[in-house]
Amino acid sequence: MADSGAQQPGWSPRFHEDLVGLDPYDPEARAFAAHLDRMERTGPTFTVEACLDQVADFADSSSRAGGLRYWVSALIVALIVLGVIVTAWDIVTHAIAFLAG
Repeated sequence: MADSGAQQPGWSPRFHEDLVGLDPYDPEARAFAAHLDRMERTGPTFTVEACLDQVADFADSSSRAGGLRYWVSALIVALIVLGVIVTAWDIVTHAIAFLAG
């Protein structure tokens, strides 16, 4: 099969470095290359963008999960949202009490 020179979506240069001998058009090999890219990602983790990237990675991995893993990740998300709501409610009630008194 002739290579057109344009890289397809999901293409990883790992097939020339780490995954020599694997078929770059195999969906499982591409998924493994993407997994290696996520695992070896470096950079600052203390910025807002990095935190959002980590949330996006969590959402992607939880959407790929099935069964018990899916429900555990849904429970974690629900607990986080509940914590944010309780914290916001506490801040609002204290702010109202402070401004009223």
